[in-house]
Amino acid sequence: MSLDDWEFTVRTETGVRYQWNWQELMALPSETPTVDIHCVTKWSKFGTRWQGVSLDVLLANVESGAEYALVRSYGDYTTNLPVEDLLDGKAWIVHRFDDEELPAEHGGPARLLVPHLYFWKSAKWVRGIQLLDEEELGFWETVGYHEYGDPWREQRYRGD
Repeated sequence: MSLDDWEFTVRTETGVRYQWNWQELMALPSETPTVDIHCVTKWSKFGTRWQGVSLDVLLANVESGAEYALVRSYGDYTTNLPVEDLLDGKAWIVHRFDDEELPAEHGGPARLLVPHLYFWKSAKWVRGIQLLDEEELGFWETVGYHEYGDPWREQRYRGD
């Protein structure tokens, strides 16, 4: 995907849109979190280094009372999360990994990073977040993955 065509949109539960192009995202304050990541296939990687914009920054001026978010990716992949899991230093839109641009096969140019949940919640090729009053399941959640995905409670599949 061309960076000239990339955009990130937050749409509130009332339909108000907030939008950033690549240059606008790069102009925002960035952070460099070092975090552990956990895959539903039972592997973990410790001390991974990322760079990106905190969702606290992106959502700071978004007026919303929504409790849920549906994250959308280029390619129409979706995943759902409670809004509280995107705030308070818990989530970023990242564009660098280990001091390199994030490659396409790992979600570049930008992906969501929510390291306290299983990695399928950290949607690759992110393009936006829809804020919702009621939970709407994402792609993997509709085919049997757990609605929340806490690795410490081993919430891999529905019913775990």
